[in-house]
Amino acid sequence: MTLSIRPARPGEAGLVLQFVRELAEYEKLLHEVVASEAEIDASLFGENPRVFCEIAEWEGEAVGFALWFYTYSTFRGRHGIWLEDLYVRPEQRGRGIGKALMARLAKRCVDEDLPRLAWWVLNWNEPSRVFYRSIGARAQDEWTVKRLEGEALATLGGEG
Repeated sequence: MTLSIRPARPGEAGLVLQFVRELAEYEKLLHEVVASEAEIDASLFGENPRVFCEIAEWEGEAVGFALWFYTYSTFRGRHGIWLEDLYVRPEQRGRGIGKALMARLAKRCVDEDLPRLAWWVLNWNEPSRVFYRSIGARAQDEWTVKRLEGEALATLGGEG
């Protein structure tokens, strides 16, 4: 049984979007996915990509992904990595694929002297919460996530 992890390649935006939709369905958020294949393609493979993707393959078949980008900590004065999405197809779980994807990003952090790898996990997603604890992640409960979007974003943006 072989596992490999590699960067997403041009022409794979459809695969990435499929993984995004599968993840969104699992998270009960499929209704929020409005991204198109063209948008994913431009984001990952355009002239100046600001988001990156690792594809996990089991026996040569794409079975999961990690989509990430660089962040910046003013307190640390250095960049870090934000993991936007991590997903392994349900029938492939339990084989260490998710851990391998996380290890790939952790190695990038170590190699590039980045002090942080961070992400969100839904409060109800206990299997993922258990997994993240098992790899040494700790919750940042002292922070509350805020989001400005839609009409509120347009209203505030129109004031500038």
